Amino acid sequence: MNKIKLTAISTTVVERDHAVITGDGFVNSAIPGWTNCEVNVVINEAMGAKFCQLLVTLNKATVLKGTTEATQIFFYVIDGSSEVIVDGKTHQLTQGSYVYIPVNKNYEFKNASENTKFLTFHKTYEFLEGYKIPDVIVANQSTVNQNIYCDDPDLLMQNLLPDQDNFSFDMAVNIFTYNPGANLPFVETHIMEHGLIYLQGQGIYRLADKWYPIKKGDSIWMAPYCPQWFGALGKEPAVYIYYKNVNRFPIKP
Repeated sequence: MNKIKLTAISTTVVERDHAVITGDGFVNSAIPGWTNCEVNVVINEAMGAKFCQLLVTLNKATVLKGTTEATQIFFYVIDGSSEVIVDGKTHQLTQGSYVYIPVNKNYEFKNASENTKFLTFHKTYEFLEGYKIPDVIVANQSTVNQNIYCDDPDLLMQNLLPDQDNFSFDMAVNIFTYNPGANLPFVETHIMEHGLIYLQGQGIYRLADKWYPIKKGDSIWMAPYCPQWFGALGKEPAVYIYYKNVNRFPIKP
């Protein structure tokens, strides 16, 4: 009996103000200075976003080397380990580690374990008069406090960048944990743009007027003012890491 491979089926959806990217249609991209690795451009300006989100798979021969110019980069280790040299210092990274590299910095990632996976967020830095460019940050999510969100102990937020206390930052990266059965207390509609990937669990996401089943490994883009809501399903927490733009004028002064 012949087996038919259904190559025309995908759960990825791209709309005017949101997208759900499930990874079943990824095609490799090449980035100058990033060698011996797989790079998937998940979110980008080509779809209407004002930032970029990548998934990168590294191996022992991988080298990610470059200089940030107009764009800052946030690296997060989803799985595996690597070494990074930035600002003249060498750091060992493991699962949950993250590196924030501001503009005008040289960086090099190397000596990764096989099948190490990175998430990256890239955003053009918006200078703000009276505030200096942020410093390099190398840390691990395990050292970041979980704060209760909207007075609900089943909603827990980790702020990986000190954006709430430092207007030098024009981007935030947070990890949001929903305990089983937890959900956002209202449908959010706001000027901030989001990019995210699920690290654990599953649930239902409302984007605009549509509803999507979401699971570990899925990524989402939300344009400004896209109505959004999420509810966790299943017996384990649903966890995602997400980007948003913050701390700048909604219109140029």
